[in-house]
Order: sequence, then C-alpha cells, then structure tokens
Amino acid sequence: METLVKDIHTAVMEGQSEVVQEKVKAAITAGIPAEIILNEGMVSALAEVGHLFEEGEYFVPEMLISARAMQAGMALLKPALKEADIKSSGKVIIGTVKGDLHDIGKNLVAMMLEGAGFEIVDLGTDVAPDKFVSAVRETNAGIVAMSALLTTTMPSMNTTINALKESGVRDQIKIMIGGAPVTEAYAHQIGADGYAPDASRAVALAKSILSVS
Repeated sequence: METLVKDIHTAVMEGQSEVVQEKVKAAITAGIPAEIILNEGMVSALAEVGHLFEEGEYFVPEMLISARAMQAGMALLKPALKEADIKSSGKVIIGTVKGDLHDIGKNLVAMMLEGAGFEIVDLGTDVAPDKFVSAVRETNAGIVAMSALLTTTMPSMNTTINALKESGVRDQIKIMIGGAPVTEAYAHQIGADGYAPDASRAVALAKSILSVS
C-alpha cells in the first residue's frame, strides 16, 4: 500500500503520466483512500516540484510535465474523491486577460492549484472583464486569478478590477495576478490582493489568501 503511494509520488515528480495512471488505478483497486492517494501521492509530489523550481533545480518544462502527470492521475481519482466527499481548498476563476493569448503560465498555475486541491474555473485566454464578472456571479469562487504576459495587456487587469467593482462583486472575491511583466508594485497600484511571480508561489498565495493550511 505504502509502496503504491510512493510510486505515484515518484512518477508525478518524474512526469510519467502513464505510470501515474497505472499506479492510481492499482491504488484505488487496493482500497487506498482517495485522500491519501491525492495528498501523499500527488499533492506532496507537486509541492516538492515547486520547491525544486524555487531552488533552481527544476524549470518550467519539468513543472509542466509533472503537473500534466498529476492531471492524468486526477482524471482517474476524481470520481473516488467525489464519493469520499473530499472538501476542496476553494474555488479559483483563472484566465489570461483581454488582448493576451498566452496560456502556458496560466495553465501551469491552474494545474498546480488543482493539484493543491482547488477547484478551477478556467476561462482561457483573451478574457473580457465582463466574462470575469459573470464567472464570479455564477460560481461562488473565492479567488479571481489573472495573467498577463505582455506589458500592453497589463492595463486589462486594472480594467477588470474596475469592472468587478462597478458590478458590485469585488468584495466577494480576492484577486491575485501574475505574468512575466507583472510586479508586486503593480498589484498594489491596481488594488489586487496579491501577486505571485511563479506557479509554485501562486499556490502558496492562494492558500494564504483563503487561509487554507
């Protein structure tokens, strides 16, 4: 039993999607609780990957491969998690802002957040402010996470925050932002609740914003 969970952990770290799927199936069949498979097999592995990224030992491609391997396992584990009624860490609406078609960073953040137990509402790229507003109204999310990869699209973040204010939903959610040209100072300037420089720290920020341990 312990061996299977360790195998899942190793396979996620090494980005071996097929091995993750095979071991997750075996773990479910063996009756290992879904929460243990998730937390000890996958979430802990992704946390370790995030730590290695911060230490400069892993880079974006390794993080993406590990996150995809974890997603492959999550696809099999979700029904078991629903049956076990595992409480989510919270719901996050995520999207790249209006005018920006970049999605690698946004996708990585979404995968890392999902791995940490958050429910993800992914709006995709080139997301208009009113689409963020509608998603807040429809989903009861706790966080809106916005990405911009171009200095020319950064102002869309401010426009979106203003739209959330004007529609009366700004106080219902926390806003976190990120992307290559984005800074902590810009987050303060436009009134966001937080800024994360990379996917690993985006998870830590989301947890601290929603007070999730």
